[in-house]
Amino acid sequence: MEAWGAQMELRAIQRRNRNATVKMRVAGRPKGKPSYGFQFVRVVMGGKVDRVQLHPHASTVIREVARRIVADPLHHTTSSEAARLNRAGEPAPADHLAVMYGKQPQGLPWHATSLRNILLSEATLGYLMHKGRPVIDGEGNPVRLCEGLWDRSTHDALKKALASRDTPFKGRHSFRDYLLTELALCGQCHNRLYTQTSADVPPRYVCTARNKGWPSARNCRPAPLVRAAMLDAYVEEWFLQEFGDGMIFETVYDPGNGIDERIAEVRANRERLRADREAGLYDAGDDAAWFRERYAALGRELATLEAEPRRPAGMVQRPTGETVADRWFKAPDTQARKQMLIDFGVRVTLFPHRAPVRWVAGVIHGPERDPVAR
Repeated sequence: MEAWGAQMELRAIQRRNRNATVKMRVAGRPKGKPSYGFQFVRVVMGGKVDRVQLHPHASTVIREVARRIVADPLHHTTSSEAARLNRAGEPAPADHLAVMYGKQPQGLPWHATSLRNILLSEATLGYLMHKGRPVIDGEGNPVRLCEGLWDRSTHDALKKALASRDTPFKGRHSFRDYLLTELALCGQCHNRLYTQTSADVPPRYVCTARNKGWPSARNCRPAPLVRAAMLDAYVEEWFLQEFGDGMIFETVYDPGNGIDERIAEVRANRERLRADREAGLYDAGDDAAWFRERYAALGRELATLEAEPRRPAGMVQRPTGETVADRWFKAPDTQARKQMLIDFGVRVTLFPHRAPVRWVAGVIHGPERDPVAR
């Protein structure tokens, strides 16, 4: 009887929690935890949520991640951005939430999957979410809690940039303190150089392909070898001489004058209503009348918006006010400088000591690269 009474009490508590959640959702109020980049504001500590607003630091972090991915989705992926945030010591979403509520962080790392889910969620638009979808009000529009991290056009650009494709994984050597790993090639066999370390010899770049028995390195004799600090210094001096005075431009996404964003919003609302109607949610007489009225109102609003002049959204470049040398010397660690070399497409070819030329540095050019603009 005591177990039965406890079970009945538990069910009553669960029922009250469900009813409170539904009541708050109907009223357009959040319940639970804030999405990354947002924070709940309470007038009374421990009281109800008064409003939702952008977190001053987390919103800046996630906006910078979105800007980098939209600007260059081929070379900036969720894996590389998660590795960059880990190197910078940026708290992961769980640790960030713990710090917000006065708890100790656990030192959890960023993961590419969680970062991707944050970027693709419509919660970034400032919507009230339920089961991964925006909550719809009585007029068929999503319930907005506050301003979003970005607009609908940027959200669509992120969905396009993060579409499934074969991309290089850049988080593998995130914490190795070598400047030219994966960037230095052997001049004999053209395979990638590796780093060797030992207790009595400083780190060095060396070609180990012939020792591994690779067919492409049968004639790699002698294999080139150089101290890592020496080659790093040579490449740094060459890079700053070639590009140090160049002005850095950043590629950003310009959403336009907002008309395209509003059109995309109205179209998304119409598609959501149409999907609900096809699922049989508005078959009743009064619901069908409301659906036709609301769908027609959205159609008229869409026609009005399409008649207005628009400045289309797109990628634009703007100066950052700093040179390549400024960015290089401000870099917090070796990995940040290595990312600059990757963005410029720098490759270094090392030859044996007896060769006429010891090493050669160059830049990979292509239609998708503009080194000065990066």
